[in-house]
Amino acid sequence: MRSPRHSEVEVTELMIPAYSNFGGKVHGGIILSLMDKAAYACASKYSGSYCVTVSVEGVQFLSPVEVGDLVTIKAMVNYVGNTSMIVGMRVESLNVRTGISRHTNSSYFTMVAKTESGELLEVPSLRISNELELRRFCEGKMLKALSKEKNAMLKADFKSHTRNELLAMLVDERCEVELML
Repeated sequence: MRSPRHSEVEVTELMIPAYSNFGGKVHGGIILSLMDKAAYACASKYSGSYCVTVSVEGVQFLSPVEVGDLVTIKAMVNYVGNTSMIVGMRVESLNVRTGISRHTNSSYFTMVAKTESGELLEVPSLRISNELELRRFCEGKMLKALSKEKNAMLKADFKSHTRNELLAMLVDERCEVELML
């Protein structure tokens, strides 16, 4: 059994010009890559094993990151299942010239622990010791349930629907259907 604090990691990196997109801001993919590294470090630290990303939930891009900013990602295990962990992350961007820090991103990554041979590995249970950890654990439990529901919905077999049933789903959508008969 481990405390969420046992998993805490902070990753800080300077945003260089090579990270910019066509709009001159730091590309969102760079931020996602850094978040994936932080989630790996956090989950591996907590579980004591190799971990892989299973899913990314609720990525929020709240504010653009500027070239020249120092980006810090704070990560912590919020929820554990048998072999999975939900890592909550907060991304902050510090303008080193002005000293102004902004919350730019939040996300949850689901990670699983694996053995060297690739088998799923049970992770330690989580010791909840304050209201914030309790709230985060419950949010993680809800997020896991919503993720399962979403995955089931995405696996729905639309082949069993008639053309008219499918067309009825598009009544108020912004699309034009031009099907060849």
